[in-house]
Amino acid sequence: MIKNEQFTITGSLGKPIIGDYTIDDKQSKSAIIIFVHGFKGFKDWGAHQLVARYFAQNGYPYLKFNLSHSGVSPENPKDVTDMEAFAANTISMELADLNSVINFAEQSYHPEKIYLIGHSRGGGLVVIQAAQDPRITKLITWAAVSDFSSLWKAEQEEDWMKTGKIYVENARTKEKMPLNSTLLTDFKENKEAFDIIHAAGRVTIPWLILHGDEDINVKFSVAQELAQKQLKAEIHKIEGANHVFGASHPYQETQLPKHLKEVCDKSLEFLKQDE
Repeated sequence: MIKNEQFTITGSLGKPIIGDYTIDDKQSKSAIIIFVHGFKGFKDWGAHQLVARYFAQNGYPYLKFNLSHSGVSPENPKDVTDMEAFAANTISMELADLNSVINFAEQSYHPEKIYLIGHSRGGGLVVIQAAQDPRITKLITWAAVSDFSSLWKAEQEEDWMKTGKIYVENARTKEKMPLNSTLLTDFKENKEAFDIIHAAGRVTIPWLILHGDEDINVKFSVAQELAQKQLKAEIHKIEGANHVFGASHPYQETQLPKHLKEVCDKSLEFLKQDE
């Protein structure tokens, strides 16, 4: 039977990290998948719950969580509404949150193996984590970025520092979402530590790179760039897929979108290798 457990731990600046753990109590392996969402994303976006069930049904317990400054509040778990938290987010906070979640998973579930999956900006985070964390056994990136600064335009930076804020649009709601200049300052102060391409070259564990060739948000060439830095990585093109592999929010279907199902199937195949 598939079970879903909720948890809350303390994240950056005391903000909560809210997560859930999906497991099939009949046939689970002694491993855990930890999924990291992307920019403007969250654990309950689109088809993420169907993805969690997919892996749990195939024997892999699946943990997903909201980064503490994702802008998703306990009161409104299905949308980004806490603009103050969203604006205050930094890469340092996200990496600290990920580390806290890995610590929590270790202490709570005692997995023998920890697998990381990251989507988009979350893909960048898991590459950096996997390059430096010996607890991680395998790495999977879905439509990962290769540079955190690709999420804004270089010509915005001067005004951003002057005014202390820029705005990004929520493609679905058309709402203007604020980003404080602390994000830019944090990135510039930690440029070397946050260099995803450099980290990619230091990944020594098995790594699967999945990317759609019709992704207009993060071009397929980004996946190729990552694969060039880590020649042992496996790379697969998902033909015709966009940045979210056919999902949308809210997602009302009971089956995974075709491209996302392909992503899950390839990920599962990769996890089963060498077991």
